[in-house]
Amino acid sequence: MPAARRSFLQAFGSTGALLALVGAGVLRPGRAVAVDFPRGPFEARNVADALRLIGAAGAEASREIVLKTPEIAENGAAVPIEVASQIAGTTRLSVLVDKNPFPLALQFNFAPGAQPRFQAKLKMAESSRLRVVALASGRHYTVFRDVKVTVGGCGE
Repeated sequence: MPAARRSFLQAFGSTGALLALVGAGVLRPGRAVAVDFPRGPFEARNVADALRLIGAAGAEASREIVLKTPEIAENGAAVPIEVASQIAGTTRLSVLVDKNPFPLALQFNFAPGAQPRFQAKLKMAESSRLRVVALASGRHYTVFRDVKVTVGGCGE
């Protein structure tokens, strides 16, 4: 049997089996939600409110949070960042962009024992201070970087 025909029959058979399971009600398509989260901090219109809502109003500066980002971002629609926390017991990392309409851009929760690190691309309205807040052992720590945006962003 030719390879193309065999591949077609395998794909068709798999699709047919899946459709039969859905039709029988064994598999039900539904909404996938990872976790219900508080929306308030993400809806805050200024940095002070966002920090207060995540409980980090009095965060202390730390050199143990690594924030890598370009000093000058050519495209504000996709500013690359890399964040890692070397603080023992880090369970949450939050990223705020001071001059964005909604400053809290990202928030990641980490299970105990997980390495608190990630890479992402942010949308920045304009040149702004970028801050990362880490929650570790019930205390908040922060680091800042100023990023100059030359083109684009979320404010245009």
